[in-house]
Amino acid sequence: MKKKIILLSAIAGILFTTACQNFEKGPGGLEYKIVKDAGNDKAVSEDFLAVDMIVKSDRDSVLSSTYDLEFPQIVNIAPDTVPGIYDGDYNTMFKLLGEGDSAVFKINLDTMSANVGQPKPDFADQHIIFNVKVRKHFKKGDLDDSTFFSQVDEYYKEVMDELKDSEEKKLASYVSKNKLEPQKTESGLQYIIDDKGSDQMPEDGDTVVVNYVGSLTNDKVFDTNIEETAKKENNFNPGRDYEPLKLRLGHDPVIEGWTEGMKLIGKGGKATLLIPSNLGYGEQGGGGDIPPYAPLVFQVELVDIITGPTPEEEKAAEEEAKAEAEAQAEADND
Repeated sequence: MKKKIILLSAIAGILFTTACQNFEKGPGGLEYKIVKDAGNDKAVSEDFLAVDMIVKSDRDSVLSSTYDLEFPQIVNIAPDTVPGIYDGDYNTMFKLLGEGDSAVFKINLDTMSANVGQPKPDFADQHIIFNVKVRKHFKKGDLDDSTFFSQVDEYYKEVMDELKDSEEKKLASYVSKNKLEPQKTESGLQYIIDDKGSDQMPEDGDTVVVNYVGSLTNDKVFDTNIEETAKKENNFNPGRDYEPLKLRLGHDPVIEGWTEGMKLIGKGGKATLLIPSNLGYGEQGGGGDIPPYAPLVFQVELVDIITGPTPEEEKAAEEEAKAEAEAQAEADND
């Protein structure tokens, strides 16, 4: 999978380099190069496009890529009367494309700033660059909304089915590529103990203190609490506190694969967890960074275990809290 992503990035780079030589001028400072014209109808207002897309700054920094998620982006071609639409914007460039087309676009940030009334972003100098390939064109035309959106929904279902069917292959490929020999639990969780740690193992009710790196099977890191790793993987958030995560097993809401995996590691130990989507984020995915039916890879270090109260102690504490609440309610009524 990593080779596939590298190849896709290389192809995008070649397209961009070639296109730089012969950009055409569009409205509002838009510059574009049609890399492939499949000869099909171009998108118009109210149409939808399903596209694969890499977005870069003109400093050659990748801002986002649908290839990381292996999931297309659905683009709604808005009418020109919608507030915020202007010549040379995101909407303009997609009207130059139809099904099977690919192109490179450069959106002018001075034009954007002047039209939206906001300062230019600090991650680019003059342009944001879009490498776009159209998978599917949904034509609104005279179709009623129900018929039109049913076509989009059917395509979305087909893409979801492809992701679901490819999950086991992704896990197997990751294991093979990294020459791993994981153990497997009854639930389907796969794990490799890299360092067994001490004999002290966490149980439900205990608080685990953990360092972690979470990635997809294509090695794309989507989350980590390790600052050095976040900077290296270009997902550093300066507003975040990078420190060990504290999590109470069986109480704090986390994915099932985490709760089960933590119980397999001794204090001070390290492990690699391969979590199938049914123990992760399932068919819904986990926001913009984790697609539906995504198997997850977590490198985890169990820094510490804070022993929790026994069930008897918890029950006693609950009864005490309940009694105090009832006494307070009676006092308030008096």
